[in-house]
Amino acid sequence: MLSTLTESRRVSMLTPPALPADMVLDTDTYNEVDDQFALTMALLHPGVRLRAVYAAPFHNELSTGPADGMEKSYEEILRLFDRVTASYPDTVIPPAFRGATGYMTKRQPADSPAARDLAARAMGYTPEKPLVVAAVGCPVNVASALLLAPEIADRIVIVWLGGQPHDWATAREFNLQQDHASSALLFDSGAPLVQIPCQQVTDHLLVTLPELEHYLADSTPIGAYLLGMVKDWAAKVGLSRQPVWSKVIWDVSAIAWCALPGSIRTALVPAPRLTEELTYAGDRARHLMAEAYAVDRDRIFREIYTLLGAKELQ
Repeated sequence: MLSTLTESRRVSMLTPPALPADMVLDTDTYNEVDDQFALTMALLHPGVRLRAVYAAPFHNELSTGPADGMEKSYEEILRLFDRVTASYPDTVIPPAFRGATGYMTKRQPADSPAARDLAARAMGYTPEKPLVVAAVGCPVNVASALLLAPEIADRIVIVWLGGQPHDWATAREFNLQQDHASSALLFDSGAPLVQIPCQQVTDHLLVTLPELEHYLADSTPIGAYLLGMVKDWAAKVGLSRQPVWSKVIWDVSAIAWCALPGSIRTALVPAPRLTEELTYAGDRARHLMAEAYAVDRDRIFREIYTLLGAKELQ
């Protein structure tokens, strides 16, 4: 364990902080369309002071490998910055940092500008006023920062979208399974961890195209841009030819935990160990963490549409 926190202090850090709160966002932005919604929400929400954005690696059909996925995500972050400021010129734009070009080997950090920035930046915070680290991709940048500067385990709260509920037969999920070592380190480090599982929790953040069109078609340039991204994605994967379909906007959950206290409901549980087979091994003697079990879908989307300039919600 990297953390030296008492259990009572760790538990107190697992509740949403007073707003406005300082946050950094670690995101595989090019991987899907939900990251763009999450980054926009973090940039525009008055309860969040976004201090830095880190590009996370990913590897699937949209990238030739983790390095390419990270670079495409970094470029997408910069494009989204331009889109947001075109709609809201006074938006404070934080620095963006490239992340790891590969995954963690055993428990050796994957060095990167993102990991080094987080390792240094988090030292300016305290257990009483921690830095919120919203991670919505493979957590290699966050885990590497913990290894580069173990002291930050007592100065940050990690809010991670990843894995499945602890009572499932498998933890397997895209963000978690890309890098077993970094995912396991989040559970083992003792750093205050809020895990937001995907199935049966975040998958309730469904939205349909008619709803998006209703609120965003005549909103702001950034709202119209996000609507267009969902349309393009649906056409690419063949959903637009289906009579009924919806899309999960997973990643906004990590921002909502901080910006909309109570919209992500959590329970305190002992941190499990992540096995090599990508299952959870429970141990009641382990330190406590928070596991999300429910989301307030309508409240979160009302907030997003308001931030994006939906006229009837102004």
